[in-house]
Amino acid sequence: MRPATATAAAVSTILGVGAAAVAAGRYASDAALGAPSPRPFPGDRRLTVHATAPGQVTLTRSFAALRPGTYGLVGRDVHAIVGPVVEQAPHDSADTVVRTLERVTRGSLEPGAKVRLTPVLHSGDPLGALGLAYKEVEVPGELGALPAWFLPGARDTWVITVHGLGTTREHPLNVTGFLQEQQFPVLDIAYRGDAGAPRSPDGLGHLGESEWRDLDAAIRHAVRYGAERVVMHGWSTGATMALHAAVNSALRDRISGLVLDSPVLDWKVTFRALAVAHGIPAALLPLAVRAAQGQTGLRGAPLLDTSVPTALHAPTLIFHGPDDTLAPWQPSRELAALRPDLVTLHPVTQAPHAAMWNAGPARYEEALRRFLTPLM
Repeated sequence: MRPATATAAAVSTILGVGAAAVAAGRYASDAALGAPSPRPFPGDRRLTVHATAPGQVTLTRSFAALRPGTYGLVGRDVHAIVGPVVEQAPHDSADTVVRTLERVTRGSLEPGAKVRLTPVLHSGDPLGALGLAYKEVEVPGELGALPAWFLPGARDTWVITVHGLGTTREHPLNVTGFLQEQQFPVLDIAYRGDAGAPRSPDGLGHLGESEWRDLDAAIRHAVRYGAERVVMHGWSTGATMALHAAVNSALRDRISGLVLDSPVLDWKVTFRALAVAHGIPAALLPLAVRAAQGQTGLRGAPLLDTSVPTALHAPTLIFHGPDDTLAPWQPSRELAALRPDLVTLHPVTQAPHAAMWNAGPARYEEALRRFLTPLM
């Protein structure tokens, strides 16, 4: 081969490899940040229903099946609520575990069914799931109308709840009953990318960095309809949205408190975990991170390396724990250490991402009650 031809071939090969690498990175980024996937999050595992009995269900034994607390149990055309492990319960095999079966809310649990535990306890709207009266409302957002559930209450401090990764407005229903008992009006919002809400312009999630503006719209809606103050209660990227809104909203002086459950404070760590959960090979992760930054404009630094910690002005309660593999809790500990004047960390063990309430509902609600009482 002539030198010029050889050089041209080599350049073409390099360009081809480069283009393939870019395409692979974009594919991985789209998989991690695109439309919700039916694949479970890291640490989740499909379980088999081995047997049922009145008030009990026998599942495949695993770390997930042995978690303490109360969870939803979901599978094809089935949703149920399971409580704690039944200690000393008789069962056929050392490879199984028996949990309390509180109720089946959809379908039926049959032996052989494939299911998984989820922090989303309830299925449906507040009336169907909890027997609580509510109104369907629309919050005017910058991309269009955002659907929300509004539950009235006697207080002039509203609680705005916002779900996070892999869930919907159903997830905050875990605490809605408690908040209503405290007489708080509750606004449970959907945001860009959710069913019924406008699509993000690039079709991708931004891990809270753009979605917070929909939460800001919810604050304006609450104030317009009578809220003197608001408390924002967010899970996962919903918690990240709450932090952004607390320091960037034009109405931040109306924010009297933040409750952050499993906040995503280092987007790169969470992005890599999402990519792995979607089956992206480890070799593509660096390319995927760069592609995500290029596609979404996500900043390079973790949230704690920005002005957010110093600009925070509202009392903040964080629920987080060491078993969260999607949004590790070390940044939450750092935030609490940086702002001990405002931030209280409530550690929760043996709970996966965004399942801090599930691991111990009574403990969670008592900590929440103590935090909210001065803000009422």
